[in-house]
Amino acid sequence: MQRDLDILYEDNHLIAINKTNNDIVQGDKTGDKPLSEIVKAYLKVKYSKPGNVYLGVAHRLDRPVSGIVLFARTSKALPRLNEMFRNGAISKKYLAIVKNPPPDIRGELVHYITRNTKQNKSYAHAREVNGSKKAVLNYEQLASSDHYHLLSIDLQTGRHHQIRAQMAAIGCPIKGDLKYGFDRSNKDGGICLHAHRLNFSHPVKKEPVIILANTPENEKLWKILMAKTS
Repeated sequence: MQRDLDILYEDNHLIAINKTNNDIVQGDKTGDKPLSEIVKAYLKVKYSKPGNVYLGVAHRLDRPVSGIVLFARTSKALPRLNEMFRNGAISKKYLAIVKNPPPDIRGELVHYITRNTKQNKSYAHAREVNGSKKAVLNYEQLASSDHYHLLSIDLQTGRHHQIRAQMAAIGCPIKGDLKYGFDRSNKDGGICLHAHRLNFSHPVKKEPVIILANTPENEKLWKILMAKTS
């Protein structure tokens, strides 16, 4: 049975999906069917393709994170997308719901990230340490409720678990993120971190592309806090 996909953008070279916070982008040790295979199945049916369907994975979102995942539909687009993600030519904006307000309404966070592969966890250090990589993001507090705060985050670098680690380092763990210090999980097993917007020049057509993804409907807090921003 073909699963419904929230398709945000589609042309001959690219397809963007609004990922749920239970999808894995590529196959892993869980053996669960990855989003990449679900999208391939969709393309195979839609375009009546007799053989294998090409789909290139240019970037990933952590499993509990929702929002935009951009795939390449052609071998021409994939290396260009890879390079664009690598050199920062794609602007990435996230939304996050955090437990505590950040120290300032808006600011820049600079840390040095180390990754523990056994724990599948990253650590944000105030100063450069052995094996660390520089991590930079800009944030702005958009709204607050009695207990939570909505942040907009512009990601300047793409480190492993970067936003989760940096938010935890300043005492603002993301709602539901047990791994990085939040005190309880969300009912759906996800975390309140959402890849909200991608802005880039099309890798083949060279036209400007803006992709937006609505926040998850199964978490009422998103709706409450987003309403405060309008």
